[in-house]
Amino acid sequence: MKPTTKIAATCILWALAQVSFAQPSSALPPQNVVQLSASATLEVPHDWLALAMSTSRDGTDAQVVQAQLKTALDAALTEARASAQPGALQVRTGNFTLTPRRNRDGHINGWQGSAELLLEGRDFARISAAAGRIQTLTVTSAAFSLSREQQAAVESQVQAQAIDRFKLRAADIAKAFGFGSYSLREVTVSSSEPNLPRPRFLAMTASNASMDAALPVEAGKGVVQVTVSGAVQLK
Repeated sequence: MKPTTKIAATCILWALAQVSFAQPSSALPPQNVVQLSASATLEVPHDWLALAMSTSRDGTDAQVVQAQLKTALDAALTEARASAQPGALQVRTGNFTLTPRRNRDGHINGWQGSAELLLEGRDFARISAAAGRIQTLTVTSAAFSLSREQQAAVESQVQAQAIDRFKLRAADIAKAFGFGSYSLREVTVSSSEPNLPRPRFLAMTASNASMDAALPVEAGKGVVQVTVSGAVQLK
C-alpha cells in the first residue's frame, strides 16, 4: 500500500505543477499611452433638392378612387418628364396608397388614397419650374442636402484636415510630457451624416402667384464633420 500511496502523491504534485506553469503571468498594463481625438468641419452649400408632390382622393368606390389617383399622377408624370434631365432633374413616383375607411362599427363605408411624385436634382430652377407647371399635384415638402458626389469630395478634404490635427495634437502632447516622439497604437476615423435638411419653401397661393409659376425655393448649407480618435504610445 505504501508504494501506491507514494506514486499517487507524486502524480498529484506533478499535476499541480503543470497547472501552475500553464497559468499565464499577468500582463503589465500599457505604459505612457494617451487617448486623444481631433475633429474637422466644413460648411458647404447644399447642391441637391428633393421635392415631393402628392394628391389625395376619397370616395365610396375603390376603383373610382384609384382611377382618379392614377389620372392625376399620369398627368403630373407627363409634365415632369418633359423637363427631366440626368442629374439636373430626375423624376420618380413615390408612395401610392389606397386604404378602406371604416365607420364606428368597423364596416367599410368608403375608400381613401394618395399618390406621390418625387422631383430630385441639382438644377433648382428647373425643378421648381416643373413643379409650378404641374396642376394635378401639390407640393408637400422640399428638402435640400448634399449630393453623393459632393459629400464624398468634401468628406475627403475634411478627413485630411482631421488627421493632420490628430497628428499635431499627438506631437504636442508627447512634447508636453517630455517625450521626443510617439507611435500610433490604434485609430478610428468616423464621419457624421450631413444635418438633416429642413424643408425650405414658400407656399404659393392664388392671390400672389399664378398656378404655373415656379415654386420659390432657397438652399441652405450643410456641415460635414470628420473625427479621428485613437491611442498613441509616447516614446
